Amino acid sequence: AFLASISPYNNLKAGVRYPEPFIWTTTKDDRVGPQHARKFAAKLAAMHIPYLFYEVTEGGHGAGANIKERSFTTALEMTYFTRKLMQ
Repeated sequence: AFLASISPYNNLKAGVRYPEPFIWTTTKDDRVGPQHARKFAAKLAAMHIPYLFYEVTEGGHGAGANIKERSFTTALEMTYFTRKLMQ
């Protein structure tokens, strides 16, 4: 019950204006599988809430497979935050 009360997925409500989330996951995460991020993105789409989704195909929990992938992901994050701050 407690986890459901703090879950972003379970607490999405129709008609509420949310900031556009940047959902980032890795295909090979062995701790928090990518299905959770995919499910959240699907619910946002069904509710017509805009979002950005990026799934790294390599790497594990919280990291890219290599420095190039991690650098690319960091650039995506910084671009996202910069655009949001400029709006």
